[in-house]
Amino acid sequence: MNDTPEIPATPAEPTPPTTPAAPPASVNPAPPAPPAPPAPRALSEAPAAAAPVVPHYESSATPPPAPPVNDAPAEKGASFRRNRPVLLVAALAVGALVGGVAGGGIVLALNDGNGNSSVGAITTPANITVNNPDNATTVTAVAASASPSVVTISASSSDAGGTGSGVILSKDGYVLTNTHVVTLDGATGNAAIKVQTNDGRLFSAAIVGTDPISDLAVIKIEGATDLQPASFADSSKLNVGDTAIAIGAPLGLSGTVTDGIVSAINRSITIASSAAPADPEQSPSTPDESSPFDFYIPGQGEDSQSAPTTSASTISVAVIQTDAAINPGNSGGALLNADGEVIGINVAIASAGGTSAASQSGSIGVGFAIPANLAERVANEIIETGTATHGLLGATISDVTEDTAQADSLTVGASIQEVSPGGAAAAAGLKSGDVITGINGLPVTGKTDLTAQVRALAGGASATISYVRNGEAATVDLTLGTLS
Repeated sequence: MNDTPEIPATPAEPTPPTTPAAPPASVNPAPPAPPAPPAPRALSEAPAAAAPVVPHYESSATPPPAPPVNDAPAEKGASFRRNRPVLLVAALAVGALVGGVAGGGIVLALNDGNGNSSVGAITTPANITVNNPDNATTVTAVAASASPSVVTISASSSDAGGTGSGVILSKDGYVLTNTHVVTLDGATGNAAIKVQTNDGRLFSAAIVGTDPISDLAVIKIEGATDLQPASFADSSKLNVGDTAIAIGAPLGLSGTVTDGIVSAINRSITIASSAAPADPEQSPSTPDESSPFDFYIPGQGEDSQSAPTTSASTISVAVIQTDAAINPGNSGGALLNADGEVIGINVAIASAGGTSAASQSGSIGVGFAIPANLAERVANEIIETGTATHGLLGATISDVTEDTAQADSLTVGASIQEVSPGGAAAAAGLKSGDVITGINGLPVTGKTDLTAQVRALAGGASATISYVRNGEAATVDLTLGTLS
């Protein structure tokens, strides 16, 4: 607030009207008007020569398909509340994207300043409306074609609830989402699941299987026969700078579309596990607070300090980084390319640390998605067997900077501290003191990278390990074990 008092301006005295003077008898002629610029070429027109690289905001070569029309009114969502507080992580935190855990999903939680909360319901459009197909952009086309393959998921238990998103895998109702969406961040293993489709229909669903190691899960919609499955791209062919379009239900706002680029590939993050408790009566426990990343659930009280997970373990996940705005409720939704193909499943956001939950409640342009190749493999295995497999190296590892035996090392990587007898590393001849610098051509900068990339492979998969021993670089081929 400005301490200087405001001084009201003194009104000016009125000026009597004057008669305009007549123009001089002779004046210079006005210069000719500049020529009009050429009419812009329609974005859908193709040049005669080879087409240049098209920015992600331009339109596609063909107009987007007309979306279905839904005359049914949008339904209001239920109020969800979780009674447990959450851990606030300093510096940089990775937030789970479940919305509505404390009324922030398909309802808005309002605070009157006295600690009292009120909840106001909001309604949302069921599908994408294209008002002007001639000027539609690439994002419009992708939204119109891919939105029917993205659903809004509501999970609830006796004392908690939340909303997330999901990607349709089949006409008969298999849907891919995150484990933390259907377990309410590890709070329960038997949540009631409801699914709202893009055209406004509401279904019940059952959990087919969860995979806490990759934070992926598959649910099955009951009674569905005519859903539109999503198409998956080869995520190993992504480039930094590629178009990235996110579709999901942030804060329960179904059908929300945002866009950006692929900011980084082959990124790895460590987050708290959302595995459901083996004992339904088990109480939540606090995860390892030494991890710089954790799940963050929005909408909790500002003084909350305990964690929302039931598992003290953490998981390392290989991810795509994007600056497309994704927010709580986008979990399990699609990250798509300019062709409308799924390149990733949205899983988490990084947030600047702060002293209150409010400082960690939204996107700062650093979001993460599980690569499509990993997501599709895990989904297929869950549908076939109910579980998914993951690779196991068979070694205890640390960052080079954490290993006192590597104090003089000039190599960045994951240092092997101990090799498990009979494991994949031992069979390949790897030894304590070796520094692993790559796997299958992907760089390894530390233990999180190596763990994430090994877990991204199926149990029994082949892998090529790059390592440094006594200052000499080498490679070795091995067959991974299977994580039990």
